[in-house]
Amino acid sequence: MSYKPRLKEKFVKEIIPALTKEFGYKNPMQVPRLVKISLNQGVGEAITDKKILDNAIEEMTLIAGQRAVPTKSKKDISNFKLRRGMPVGVRVTLRGDKMYEFLDRLVAVSLPRIRDFKGVNEKGFDGRGNYSMGVPEQIIFPEINIDKVNKINGMDISFVTTANTDREAFALLREFGVPFKNQNK
Repeated sequence: MSYKPRLKEKFVKEIIPALTKEFGYKNPMQVPRLVKISLNQGVGEAITDKKILDNAIEEMTLIAGQRAVPTKSKKDISNFKLRRGMPVGVRVTLRGDKMYEFLDRLVAVSLPRIRDFKGVNEKGFDGRGNYSMGVPEQIIFPEINIDKVNKINGMDISFVTTANTDREAFALLREFGVPFKNQNK
């Protein structure tokens, strides 16, 4: 028997029937799906210190369970001593089983570790069924050893779905267990 992530099974057994009932889909293939999760971290200080970028890549790789890659600047900005092609951030895109595993860890373990957490803001939808949120510090993830962190950085997490409307995407993420501040949109 092969391993299947918990949320992947939950999607097939619980979420598809729930969303079909809620939105009146005629076919299970109409139900919105989670396509990918993108993690992005801006590390502007990497211009002066190369070690900061290496640490950010290492931490992001630990968090995602997949190798992170540096993002490079697209233009020259003299005020920031920035040249085109200099590394200014770190990103990783998760799909398939790793995506479901990350979402499970994010919802069950990491988000509740945020100080004074009351739920994620439901205003992060883009109008096309995708959702983005910010995380204030990377130390909320249990994979990060707090003693080895020399700089606390936040990150952006984007959920890309096949939903056509924000309402459908909200319902999909709510069913996955993302704790929104206002559960009924």
